[in-house]
Amino acid sequence: MLSPSRLAGLLRDGHFVVTAELSASNSADPEATWRRAEVLRGSVDAINCTDNTGAHVHISPLAAAHLLVEKGLEPIMQLTVRDRNRLALQADLLGAASLGVRNLVLMSGDDVTAGDHPEARRIYDIDSMQFLEVAAGMRDRGLYLSGRKLEQAPSFFIGAVENPFAPPLDFRPLRLQKKLRAGADFIQTQLVFDVPIFARFMAMVADLGLLDKAFIIPSIGIPRSARGARYMKEKVPGLHVPDALVDRLEKTAPARQADEGVQIAVELVRAVREIRGVAGVHLIGIKWEEGVVQVAEAAGLLPRPTLSPLATVGGRG
Repeated sequence: MLSPSRLAGLLRDGHFVVTAELSASNSADPEATWRRAEVLRGSVDAINCTDNTGAHVHISPLAAAHLLVEKGLEPIMQLTVRDRNRLALQADLLGAASLGVRNLVLMSGDDVTAGDHPEARRIYDIDSMQFLEVAAGMRDRGLYLSGRKLEQAPSFFIGAVENPFAPPLDFRPLRLQKKLRAGADFIQTQLVFDVPIFARFMAMVADLGLLDKAFIIPSIGIPRSARGARYMKEKVPGLHVPDALVDRLEKTAPARQADEGVQIAVELVRAVREIRGVAGVHLIGIKWEEGVVQVAEAAGLLPRPTLSPLATVGGRG
């Protein structure tokens, strides 16, 4: 089966994939993006280019993704419905495809009140579920949302996000199911710090018969300090950070907390890898690409695999 991207090919070939989040640049100099991305070369299979994460302005994900393509790195372009109407969203999708960007993660986005422009107007012309349907319609039927025909349909591997820790917990697998029906091929989850809750989520996903319908990739955060872990626990909406994890870091000497954070992430990678249906891990070291590399190496995720001849990239799989 031909696959639209290397990431899609690896997943369909049965490999346990590794993706990572790129720290978004605040510079107009392309080198600022390339320097961060280059650290990840060879340690991950694809790199997420975020879309004004935390509702803070950064380089556009379309530009960042194109810069990665130029250097032979595989991007996953994130797009939110928070900042664009349906015209702009479809234009960015088509533009991304024309620039060689094949992997997408489509989402709502953090509310503007979380960022440094709280007075910004929210768009939400369509919601994230509808956005998945729009991208799938452009890919599978060659149509804009209006019904107008595209001259050439884009080739996409479409991703979405899900939070196994947001109440009501029993609703989250059903929401994931809706996203798959809307067109998602893979799912990247919220940061997993509590493995038992995540395992329960995956069991419910399995009970719905969804494990063979999408590739599920949990996100693993790499806490660099006790202060950072406590901030995530107390200030970041939608995150569940157990007290035991924060206590463990606070009992570690400050000079060793980064190393302990890497060890925690390694333990989490190994734990989620044992859960049925987990297709890979998404590593996040906030402004710390070097931490991602350390975790990938210590968790035995290197070297990264190559595609088999049966999973050739290039088609619309």
